[in-house]
Amino acid sequence: MYGTEITEIYELIHQGRGKDYQAETEEIARRARSLLPGARSLLDVACGTGAHLRHFAGLFDHVEGLELSDPMVEAARGRLPGVTVNAGDMRAFDLGRTFDVITCMFGSIGYTAGVTELESTLRGFARHLAAGGVVAIDPWWFSETYLDGYVSADVTTVDERTVARVSHSTREGDASRMNVHYVVADARSGARHFAETHLIRLYTRAQYEAAFDAAGFAVEYVAGLHSGRGLFVGARR
Repeated sequence: MYGTEITEIYELIHQGRGKDYQAETEEIARRARSLLPGARSLLDVACGTGAHLRHFAGLFDHVEGLELSDPMVEAARGRLPGVTVNAGDMRAFDLGRTFDVITCMFGSIGYTAGVTELESTLRGFARHLAAGGVVAIDPWWFSETYLDGYVSADVTTVDERTVARVSHSTREGDASRMNVHYVVADARSGARHFAETHLIRLYTRAQYEAAFDAAGFAVEYVAGLHSGRGLFVGARR
C-alpha cells in the first residue's frame, strides 16, 4: 500500500513522465456516454491522490473516490473539498449507493490476487452500478505482452524539487514484481532515497474478458491507450 513518502511526489513524477490526467478523463467520459448518454455520477476506484477524480468532477454532476491508502485518502480529500473520498478496499466495499460509471485506473486492478478475486472484485463493481451502468478499467500489462526485466528511468523537476525514479520489473510466477527506487532532492532538505516493491498480477487478456463476462459485463478492449496497456470499457448487462 502506498505510504506518505510516495504520496508527496506521486503526481509530480507521473506528470513529469507525460501523463495527461485531463485527456484521460475526457476520453473515458466520452466512451462512457457513448454507452450511457445520460451518465451523471461516477465512482473512481483506487483513486490515489485524486488526480483523475479532480477532472472527473468537472465532467459529472456527482463524483466519489475509493482508496485503500490512508495517506492518499487524506491527500485526495485535501485537494478536493466537497468531494467524498471513501477509505476502502476495492476487493470488498459497500458504499450503499450506485453510480452510472465506475473507473479503476493506473493498472490498479492488477493488485487482485488471482482470477477468483478478480471476478469477485468486478462483481462488487457491478453491485455499485445502476442498470446499464458503465465500467472503465485500465488493466495492468497482459501476461502475453509483459516485458520481463523491463527497466524504466525518469527524472523531473517541478518547483525546485527534483525526483528521480528507476524501476526494474521481473516475472514471478503469474505476477510481476516491480522494485522502484526514488531519489527526491531540494535545496532545503537535500537528497533522500526510498524504495517500494509492488507485486502485480499478470492476467491474460482472455482471463480479463472471462472475468468481466462472469461479473455480468459486456466489454470491449480498446488497445493503445494508457501507455499501451489499453482500456476495458463495458456496460452492466
